[in-house]
Amino acid sequence: MSLNMLVATMRFITRIPVPEKWADGVEFSQYGKGVPYFPIVGCIVGGIAAFVSLLVSQSGGGIYIGALTYVLALAFLTGGFHLDGLADTCDGLFSARSRERMLEIMRDSRLGTHGGLALVFCILIKTFAVVSLSHYPVKELFALLICAPVAARSAMVLAMYRQRYARAGEGMGNVYIGQISGFQAATTLIIGALLVVLLAGSRGLIAILVTWCVVYGVASFIRRQLGGQTGDTLGASEEVGELVFLLALLWV
Repeated sequence: MSLNMLVATMRFITRIPVPEKWADGVEFSQYGKGVPYFPIVGCIVGGIAAFVSLLVSQSGGGIYIGALTYVLALAFLTGGFHLDGLADTCDGLFSARSRERMLEIMRDSRLGTHGGLALVFCILIKTFAVVSLSHYPVKELFALLICAPVAARSAMVLAMYRQRYARAGEGMGNVYIGQISGFQAATTLIIGALLVVLLAGSRGLIAILVTWCVVYGVASFIRRQLGGQTGDTLGASEEVGELVFLLALLWV
């Protein structure tokens, strides 16, 4: 693990402007080694989004605008990377077509009905979940909002480890799917759990365990439908992870 790999990982899965030269020496084929940094990147993304959200809500924007700001900030900081994967995955999986046709639909750049609905409901549910958490003191709410991207990005490893790439040939997801070791997977989960416990205590630990279970279930369902995972399904797993973590916090 190195600073170069952390920067390379951040440049790949976010739109946070960090100098390219800080990632010198890291080839794209090596990006799988950066998976243990996913929770750390999630902590940075979550911290920025939570800060902007609370700044807006505490400056007169109110809890609803503040909550929406948080969700949109997460999307902005990643360039909608994971939301795009969620939309493509839902367009394919819910098309009721053959496996091959599902994969073709997922590669289509056009947004379908199922993908559009997935985006709408994902944004709405996450926004109202944050609104429902707004009764917590500001410092506690800030910590909880940081944790959602941490939990989701650590959960992504469950859609990578011992999985196979669903498409023939190369793709962006191919550098991660089935390419990480058990040690890398375990390290990612441990780092994610430690960050969440440090920030949110036992409440966060329960929520992240629920998140992991749901994401693993979703990954298993996708594997049965597509015969493996793709870069899009990894993005979908991240979005599902954030949504489930926020919802889980409402019941713990």
